[in-house]
Amino acid sequence: MIAVTALVVAKAPVPGLAKTRLAVSVGERAAADIAAAALLDTLDAVAAAPVQHRVVALTGDLNRACRADELRERLTAFTVVAQRGDDFAARLAHAHADAFTGIPVLQIGMDTPQVGAELLAGCARTLMDADAVLGLAADGGWWILGVARPELADCLRGVPMSRSDTGALTRKALQDNGATVLPLPELADVDTIGDIAAVRRMCAPDSRFARATETVRT
Repeated sequence: MIAVTALVVAKAPVPGLAKTRLAVSVGERAAADIAAAALLDTLDAVAAAPVQHRVVALTGDLNRACRADELRERLTAFTVVAQRGDDFAARLAHAHADAFTGIPVLQIGMDTPQVGAELLAGCARTLMDADAVLGLAADGGWWILGVARPELADCLRGVPMSRSDTGALTRKALQDNGATVLPLPELADVDTIGDIAAVRRMCAPDSRFARATETVRT
């Protein structure tokens, strides 16, 4: 067991509110269903990873979400906390503080369903030897961030999110906050229809994400 808390920052996959850029191409219901599939695959990977604690920082109305019953059942294996903060960057910083129990926190989102327990375990082990770890996304953002202490994540409040330079700016902010940052593998994440094929190729054929996107043509 690795003395790390795995933190998933997630949004309830409600049609019309989830994956809005993807919804332009596939429709609101289909986009929310894909988001739910990606979240469930991510939760499976985290549940299987040999970490000490597992936390989900959740926002949105799960009662209106796609696959709500399946999500509720899966979340019973996690400590669930509500996201708080006025914007996404603040919610990330608060989530790190809320998940902290005295051991490092390794945070991912719900956009990389190809993640497996083995990869997460390797990332957690790297974090044990660092102030911070950061895995960039193919679009210039980042998909995973780990910090040894929650105050290191406070720098996220000043980082513009959802930009092509968010990853680089996050690394600089961590370094400016006194952290030594070790790199983690780069992954593609899912924001638009153009992202689906690359991610699907890295998923197991029987994964929820693969099944949910099998009819999507990019």
